[in-house]
Amino acid sequence: RPCVGTGTEWAAWAGHAGCMTYDEIAAFALDPLSVPEEAIEMAATLLIDTLGVGAGAVALAPARIARDHAVRFMAPGGPEDAATLLFDGRRASIPGASFALASQIDNLDAHDGYNPTKGHIGCAVVPALCAFAEHVPDLSVRDALIALVMSYELSARSAIALHATVTDYHTSGAWNALGVAALGARLRRMDASQLRHALGIAEYHGPRSQMMREIANPTMLHDGSGMGALVGAMAVLMAEDGFEGAPAITVEAPDVATHWADLGQNWTITQNYIKPYPICRWAHAALDALGDLIIAHDLGADNVARIEVNTFQQAASLFAGMPDTTSQAQYSLGFALAARLIHGRIGPEHVSGAGLKDAAVADVLPKITITEDARHSVRFPMARWSDVTVTHADGRVLSSGDVHARGGPEAPMSLNEVETKFHAMSGRLSEVRKAAIWDMRAQIIHPKTRFGVLLDLLRDPVGMA
Repeated sequence: RPCVGTGTEWAAWAGHAGCMTYDEIAAFALDPLSVPEEAIEMAATLLIDTLGVGAGAVALAPARIARDHAVRFMAPGGPEDAATLLFDGRRASIPGASFALASQIDNLDAHDGYNPTKGHIGCAVVPALCAFAEHVPDLSVRDALIALVMSYELSARSAIALHATVTDYHTSGAWNALGVAALGARLRRMDASQLRHALGIAEYHGPRSQMMREIANPTMLHDGSGMGALVGAMAVLMAEDGFEGAPAITVEAPDVATHWADLGQNWTITQNYIKPYPICRWAHAALDALGDLIIAHDLGADNVARIEVNTFQQAASLFAGMPDTTSQAQYSLGFALAARLIHGRIGPEHVSGAGLKDAAVADVLPKITITEDARHSVRFPMARWSDVTVTHADGRVLSSGDVHARGGPEAPMSLNEVETKFHAMSGRLSEVRKAAIWDMRAQIIHPKTRFGVLLDLLRDPVGMA
């Protein structure tokens, strides 16, 4: 049986065949390693996709509040502690900048995820990468992507280990804080002992916030990734200063060992999904099913009499009715389906501002019924399935059959679709700036390109060339 840990508490497990020791995990996190090109290319795509979401979220109220809060209350002690608030231009501490951008991305629910984690990695580790990288001027994009791959791998296993060992369904911040800590430790050239303390601090102080509580009452708290990024970045700097933390249970406890056994062999980053809509992933299967019917039968609000949705329990529990806030809109299913029917797509403008008072969308809502179906529920969290039946105004009954949410390995988006999404999501950035950032996806794979070239495109406030 694989095992983890070299500390006293877990020493008895050492020597088992297939054992993954803490030292091996630390070596994976801190030392240069061979990463498959597929993983590097996926990291490049996820990085640019996530930054596009960050740009698109700039004007949202929670994003503005988080940035202002970071500037006011998370100021750096000096230039060596500072990082830029991306798409804003002001400065905060490294943890503050990580928190601000992670909160910003988290509140436009279009960022990547990994099904077995029941949550999201990039929204915390990408902001941390950008903040820490400001102090590594010679960092190549290749090395930045390797660090990003590593943090995705550690985050994924921390998440799965946490879900397997506790009863509450915790938000992503509870475990992506460890990915942030590992990434920061690598970029700060820490040793295995310091990393161990950083992981322990990040896990101990990570927000063990209850996800279903937020689903039941959607707010700006969202998926906890702002606090995950803050705690993870703080953990690195505290450990660097000598602050000690107990070994992370989700990394080193014997009962989570099986979740770490394939580290460096199974590259989970390649199995992450990219979201086509800024809506909770749980709603996507039904959105795709309805979208297929709209295209196949040229459906519009005027020729749809009824929409019946069968889905899994978590999706059925999403916000019902016409939302008052962007948070409610993004944790919706009925509203999202109505917006998809009316507009043919869902962008940031449909879940914020005037989109929340769209009379045409409100008129469609009474036509939609949502029911949990056990066959879809048992597939969660490893998959996201739904089926939709539309009754046409002329009496015809149109059925989608079972549909899996697009964007992941089961139904991937093409690179052209991801590019289209990037341009749609990246809000009020100039077209020139959008094109330059997207073009970096291809350039950043080359080892001689500095990561700072990308950062230079991200610092200026939205609206500047």
